[in-house]
Amino acid sequence: MKKIQGLSKAELKKNIPYYVLLAPFLILFTVFMLVPVISSIILSLTDFNMVQFPNWVGLDNYVRIFIDDEIFMIALKNTLVYALFSGPIGFILSFVIAWLINELGRATRTIVTLCVYTPALVGNVFFIWQYIFSSDSAGFLNNILIQLGVTSDPIYWLTDTKYNFWIVMIVIIWMSFGSGFLSFIAGLQALDRSYYEAAALDGLRNRWQELYYVTFPQMGPQLLFGAVMSISSAFAVGSVNRALTGFPSTDYSTHTILLHVTDYVDNRYELGYASALSVILLLMMILSWAIIQKVLKKFND
Repeated sequence: MKKIQGLSKAELKKNIPYYVLLAPFLILFTVFMLVPVISSIILSLTDFNMVQFPNWVGLDNYVRIFIDDEIFMIALKNTLVYALFSGPIGFILSFVIAWLINELGRATRTIVTLCVYTPALVGNVFFIWQYIFSSDSAGFLNNILIQLGVTSDPIYWLTDTKYNFWIVMIVIIWMSFGSGFLSFIAGLQALDRSYYEAAALDGLRNRWQELYYVTFPQMGPQLLFGAVMSISSAFAVGSVNRALTGFPSTDYSTHTILLHVTDYVDNRYELGYASALSVILLLMMILSWAIIQKVLKKFND
């Protein structure tokens, strides 16, 4: 037993430099990620208005969310639709475009990568879309349609519930080329070309088989990272909706759970209720991460 304990202490002493290098990340992760999550879970079980001391209410906030909050059900539906559509579409487009860019020359590849990544790099570029879908006759799209005789009156793209939801979807997908896209570019650059030669000798007949049997298995970590980032950002959508369609949007047509949280924090000062909403959103993200890991497991083994 003493020998095992001595060995354990020796190993511990040997690994001290690694612990020192890990310490900054662990401290930052604990302070800015772990503590806020735990605090939110605790606050979600209270009635807290930021002025009075939190009052313990148990699961009342969660009961209120699913029984009494009709706006939450709209936000939940919108969030799920955005996540199920824009997340996978953004992920697939990010990979396909990265794969195509990888076939270009080095200088051209760098320029095209920068152009594709610019929306995610700049962030607040909503004014471009506000101009394109402006509701007056001087708006870019309305002006073209009026000039072509398609319509005589301007269309209210960002306030009409027939259009604004899907316009937001388009912008979300357009802005989804972020860190996942860059990880695909990096992963494609690091592929071992000898596997392709071996696969050709084994009888692979086209690029699609090459992609599935050779490229994907080598890019398991990048695929997982890109999928997690894409789906997570789709669940946490809110800034695009707010900038384009206002807050709240017409009939809450583009309202999401994140915007619902913002409403209860900034306008109503009900932090206990907002924390419960945040916990639900976190659980949805965790469930999506588990599904993603299961789907991509074959490429990470």
